[in-house]
Amino acid sequence: MAKLGNPQETIAVLQKYGFHFQKKFGQNFLIDPRVLEKIIRAAGVTKEDFVLEIGPGIGTMTQYLAEAAREVTAVEIDRNLIPILEETLGEYDNVNVICDDILKVDIAALAREKNGGKPIKVVANLPYYITTPIIMGLFERQVPLDNITVMVQKEVADRMQAGPGSKDYGALSLTVQYYAEAYIAAFVPPNCFIPRPGVGSAVIRLTRHKEPPVDCRDTALLFRLIRASFNQRRKTLVNSLHNSPELSFSKEEIQGAVLALGLSPSVRGEALSLAQFAALADILSAGR
Repeated sequence: MAKLGNPQETIAVLQKYGFHFQKKFGQNFLIDPRVLEKIIRAAGVTKEDFVLEIGPGIGTMTQYLAEAAREVTAVEIDRNLIPILEETLGEYDNVNVICDDILKVDIAALAREKNGGKPIKVVANLPYYITTPIIMGLFERQVPLDNITVMVQKEVADRMQAGPGSKDYGALSLTVQYYAEAYIAAFVPPNCFIPRPGVGSAVIRLTRHKEPPVDCRDTALLFRLIRASFNQRRKTLVNSLHNSPELSFSKEEIQGAVLALGLSPSVRGEALSLAQFAALADILSAGR
């Protein structure tokens, strides 16, 4: 099987199998070897590593991963791609393909089986509509992770690493930064894919923190406060939190906590850092 990663080989494989792109799966296949090499470098894949790949498509990235890693498990939701993967990955004895929805796979069990429970590396070219649920699922389900290196829509990558006060800053920024350090490794134009997406993409590496960067007694409350603050981002923090169905604090309690932080009652959520949200959660939980 010829090495994938260029337009001619990719088109030949798709035509051979009469493959039709499924809009519901947000399929865009990479056709630029330089980008593929950048992703491998960004993820820091070595012969010691077990790698979980999400959404292998026709196996383009999987071939590169198989050559760089000890072992690769690739999870693909579209069963129409399985016969193609059997061909494109047939020469690699260190690759295992699972046809399933990644949100339903027990990744912690996979890490135990394939990597002795040690932190794994995750690589993915994610459809834009499901980027956040997959990344949050990996972090929140306590999967042992070293890093997640993903191709995402450029504006999503910008949001993941944005700081307080910027237009891109929001619940995703704070949640990602609680769990990981975000670093954009490359920007990727639309012409690097078949079919071309309508927007630019970026490769972002999320390196899991050994310990969260902030102390917070009640992390579930912390994330409820963060979500509530940005659900109505034009409103003041006090009003956003008071209006949230997820929270049961009185307006007086919220105002008191905001003042105790040394902030103005008219402050908006987008002005607070992760450390300030953690402090706010501690003040509110201590008052109960």
